[in-house]
Amino acid sequence: MRQAVGAGILLWVAVFLPAFLFSRGEELSHPLGEEQRVNSTVEVSVSTDSDHTLRLWDEGEVREMSVEEYLQGVLRAEMGAAFHMEALKAQTVAERTYLYYQMGVGAKAAHPSAHVCTDPGCCTAYLSEAAAREKWGEVFTEHDEKIREAVAATDGKVMYYDGEPIMAVFHSSSAGVTATSGEVWTADLPYLVSVESPEGADTVPNYYSVSTFTREEFRKKIAAAHPAAKLSGKTEAWIGDVVRSDTGRVESVVIGGVAVTGQELRNLFSLRSTAFTVEEGEEITFRVTGYGHGVGMSQYGANTLAGEGKSWQEILRWYYTGITIDDYTGP
Repeated sequence: MRQAVGAGILLWVAVFLPAFLFSRGEELSHPLGEEQRVNSTVEVSVSTDSDHTLRLWDEGEVREMSVEEYLQGVLRAEMGAAFHMEALKAQTVAERTYLYYQMGVGAKAAHPSAHVCTDPGCCTAYLSEAAAREKWGEVFTEHDEKIREAVAATDGKVMYYDGEPIMAVFHSSSAGVTATSGEVWTADLPYLVSVESPEGADTVPNYYSVSTFTREEFRKKIAAAHPAAKLSGKTEAWIGDVVRSDTGRVESVVIGGVAVTGQELRNLFSLRSTAFTVEEGEEITFRVTGYGHGVGMSQYGANTLAGEGKSWQEILRWYYTGITIDDYTGP
C-alpha cells in the first residue's frame, strides 16, 4: 500500500507539477510578448523606470537621470497636460519603447556619449521640471501631477515585435491616414504600416496650413539645392509632374526638369508635412495637411481616440500593427 501511495505521489509530481509550474510561468512578464512567453517557465525580474539610468545630451552637456525622470520631461514637451490621460499613457509607452530601441541600436553620431538628446529633429523634445514650472506658472502642480500619473500608471511597459522593442516613432497629426515607414525612410517595418487616423481640423490646431513664396524666393531655394533646375519663363512652367504615395503624400515633384523629393521640399520650405499641394501663379503656394513625418502614432489622433473612450493599449495597437505590450526586462 505504501509503495502504491509512493508511486502515486511520484506520478503526480511527474505529470501535474510541471503543468502547475507552467501555468504559473504564463503569468510572468517576459519581453518575448504574449504569444511567445507561454513557452517559458523561467522567472524573470521585471524592472521599473526608476531602476534604469540614461545619459541625455542637453544643450552641449551630458546629464544622467532615471528613465522615470526622462519620460516625465518628454511628456511635458511632447503632449502636455491638456491631452486625455489615455493619450498621455500611450505617448509614455511609445517613448519608453523608442528609448529602449535606441539604446539597443547604439549611440548616434550627433551625441555618441549619450543615449538620447533633447533635439526633436534627432530624438525627442524634452522639458525639465524647472522649465515647465516657469512655463505653466500657477497650473504647474496640477499639470505636473497628471504627467507623473501617466508615467507611473504605465511603469515599465514596452511594445514588442518578435521579442524586441520596436522603433516606436510618432508624429503630431496625420492627414487622414498614417504613412508606412518605407515612404519616409528606407525600410518597410511590419508594425509601421498605414492606418486610418481620426483627427481633423476641428481637433488639431493648424491642421491645415498655407505657405506662400514669391517667385524669386522659390527660385533661389530650388537653385541653391539643384543648380541644374531650369527656372526661367512663366512660373506655371516650372512645376511638372507630382508623384504621390498610396497615402496621398508627395513622393516627388518635377521642378525645372529636376525631380525633387517631397521630403526635401518640406525641408527647403519648412512645410509642416509632405501631405501638400502646389499652386503656381504670381506666387508659389503650398497647402499642407497635418504635421510631422506621418509614421507611427499620431499624437492628436491618439487624443481623439482617447476622447472616444479607447484605452492606451487600444490606442497603441491601433497605430502599431501586430505588437505585444509587456514589462521591460532588459538590462
